[in-house]
Amino acid sequence: MTSAPLFLRRALLYVPGSSTKMLERSRSLRVDCAIYDLEDSVAIALKPLARSNIQNVLQEPRVAGIQEQAFRINSVQSGLAEDDLGIMRHQLHVDSVVIPKVESASDIKFVHDALEHYGDSKAQIIALIESARAILNLREICTAVPDRLSGLIFAAEDFALDLGLERTPSLLEMLYARQSIVTAAVAHRVSAIDLVCTDYKDNSDDGPLARESRDGVTMGFTGKQIIHPSQVEMVQRLFSPSEARVTWALRVLRANEKAVQEGRGAWTLDGKMIDAPVIMTAEKLVKKAERAGIDTKALWDKYNGIKPEWINPHCCII
Repeated sequence: MTSAPLFLRRALLYVPGSSTKMLERSRSLRVDCAIYDLEDSVAIALKPLARSNIQNVLQEPRVAGIQEQAFRINSVQSGLAEDDLGIMRHQLHVDSVVIPKVESASDIKFVHDALEHYGDSKAQIIALIESARAILNLREICTAVPDRLSGLIFAAEDFALDLGLERTPSLLEMLYARQSIVTAAVAHRVSAIDLVCTDYKDNSDDGPLARESRDGVTMGFTGKQIIHPSQVEMVQRLFSPSEARVTWALRVLRANEKAVQEGRGAWTLDGKMIDAPVIMTAEKLVKKAERAGIDTKALWDKYNGIKPEWINPHCCII
């Protein structure tokens, strides 16, 4: 079984490694994960420059706003991955390596072996799932190196290309793949990261980024890939528990304290039955809220006087 990811991954921002300007700008952002890119955003002729730039950035002291520093290599099949991973021979502040076009366990093991070769025992691996073959091999991918793999990312554009699909606003054509990735991620206790919103100009509350983010949250994704700094705030807000949900969770946990004191099993709050699964959901919500920087302590005492209603076990079958 893989271990739970160390980082809260709501927004994962791709930063082209060949752009000194964008690399410098990324250092001033407050984003959960910055992925310094060597793959799609970098032209072939600029790969060496991008490696040098990323190496320089990852040798600098960490900045407070970025929680996780990662870099995306080229695919193992491209023949460029070995050179990309070569920057690990230097002393870098790297938390994760993102592998594109992962289709089998061998892709994960290749990167794992390279990290071991360079003496890095801590860097995690995040796998990009981009093809039909990858979807069918999710179990194999997730169990290849369980002590390193900590996330699955859905790459919608390449997946659509592989299957000959046309991406639509509803994303119904991606439903099976997205559900498969979330299911595999939950089963193996890793992050599930949703597709990129290609419209990076419309960040309104009813725009495509907001719609896709809410949809991703509903499906169980823990975060979303982004391609522009302007997308950071909205994605990290929408992938954090809402104030209403945090309030509900705290009320449940406060009432549960009283239920435990009374020796009660199932009980009701606001006319709805509360039992063990609901309490566990509330606990997870509060933990996620705290990791997202939400002050839950201030609300805790507010619900000290809350009164749950007891269910009569003689008249109810639970």
